Amino acid sequence: MYTVFSTFDVPDEKSEEVISIYKNRSRSVDEADGFVDFLLLQNDKRPGELTVQLIFETKNDYLNWVRSEDFKRLHDLEKKYPDQELAAVIPKVTQYKVVAR
Repeated sequence: MYTVFSTFDVPDEKSEEVISIYKNRSRSVDEADGFVDFLLLQNDKRPGELTVQLIFETKNDYLNWVRSEDFKRLHDLEKKYPDQELAAVIPKVTQYKVVAR
């Protein structure tokens, strides 16, 4: 398996807005080949620190997703979000191969 974490900071007072966006996400990634799971994590001590975790069967499955037209379309929409402070957020992305369970 392969997992990817995208961690980003938003102002604490906007964290619930961002959580709501993810709760109502398009779910198109759920249809991607090799997709296993999606989680949105909130730091227990810093509510404005959020992490998206995606889990795929293989690294290649993940790479196919990020190269897809659907991925590009979704991320282009993020850049057009009305709240420019949130639209400008750039996540720190880390990728891991699962080596034990």
